[in-house]
Parts: sequence; C-alpha cells; structure tokens
Amino acid sequence: MRTLYVVTHPEATHHVEKVVGGWHDSALTPAGLRAAAAIAQALRARIPDDAEVELFSSDLRRTRETAEQVAELFGVQPVLDRRLREKSYGVAGGRPQSWLDERFIPPPADGERMEHDEGVEGAETKAESARRVYAAMDEIVRRPCEHQIIVTHGGTLTFVVTAWIRMPIEAAGHAQFRAPSGSITTLREDDFYHNRSVVGLGDLRHLDPAGPAPA
Repeated sequence: MRTLYVVTHPEATHHVEKVVGGWHDSALTPAGLRAAAAIAQALRARIPDDAEVELFSSDLRRTRETAEQVAELFGVQPVLDRRLREKSYGVAGGRPQSWLDERFIPPPADGERMEHDEGVEGAETKAESARRVYAAMDEIVRRPCEHQIIVTHGGTLTFVVTAWIRMPIEAAGHAQFRAPSGSITTLREDDFYHNRSVVGLGDLRHLDPAGPAPA
C-alpha cells in the first residue's frame, strides 16, 4: 500500500499582501508557521512511527519553511524540487493581484486550454506547468517508499492529482482539484489491484476553525 500526503503550504505573506504568488518567493506568516507545525503533527499522527518516510517539496521559501517543520518531526531531509513550484505568472509575480486581474485573458470554454496564452509576459501555460509537475511525480512514484509527503502549492495540486490518476496532460485542461492553504490531500494505491484513489481532498481538521487564507 502506497500513500502520498500532499500538503498545500499555509498562509504566506503574498496572501495577506494581496499580491500574486506564482514564483514570487514569499515567506510564511506567523500564522502560517503555526499552521505548518500543526500539519507536521497531523502527519506524524497518521504515519506509523517505524515507517520509512520520504519528503519532497517545492523549493520556494513558503514551501521550504513548511517542509522544514515536517522534516524536523520525522527526522528526514526534504528533497527540494523546483518542478513542484506553483505556476509561474511571469512579470505579474509579486505585483498586486488587481494588476494581474486587469490583464489576465481567461481560457476558452472549449478548444485549446492547455497551451492558452493568458496575456502576461513570461507566464507559463498550463501545459508547461503540467509537464514539469508530471515529470516530478513520475520520479516520486517510481520510488519504492510506501509513505511519501509532498509539500507544494494550491495551484500545483491539480496536476499532482491528475498525474497520480494518470490523466493524460492533454485531457487536464478542464480539471481542477482545489484545496485550501494548509490542507492535506491523501492519495493511495492498493497492493492488489494497483488502483489509485483520492482518499481525502483538502483536509483541514488539523487547523483551527478560523481556517487559512485561500490558496
């Protein structure tokens, strides 16, 4: 039985400053650091003490800081992988969200969505973002470890899940698996049928009722 625990980093400075995240290297807020500690404790409670655990994380600061809390509790070193980053919003990264909203060109309801140009210089297409996440996931799931933790971003979660269920990239243009910041999504593959399931999406039970900022 293989289980992946996918963590979306908790509240970061770009949330409270209302600026675009993407590759903008924001840090966790004090509330985010407290939530990261709660995430680590929740994972520790779910994974047997004697189990081998691997930890993978986006290399951006807000995910690194989350992964560090988990790493300390499990006694493992996080593997930092830039392919697990949020989608790049190009020149919009770090600018006010309103700046991006004024320029963003939404994808069409039908037709080509994965290669759609959103109208922002330097921004990744969904296809570009998906290809790097799929490549990272291919390497992670080829490893034999039964308990793996991935620390990533809210937007990236969709492609983590579609890669997990082996949805072809070209079919992922309409997919969205949305989970709030600071949540844990649980993915599992059974040993007999080798079916892959989404056991829980965006679990927040480990956080206080006030909840985190949106992803």
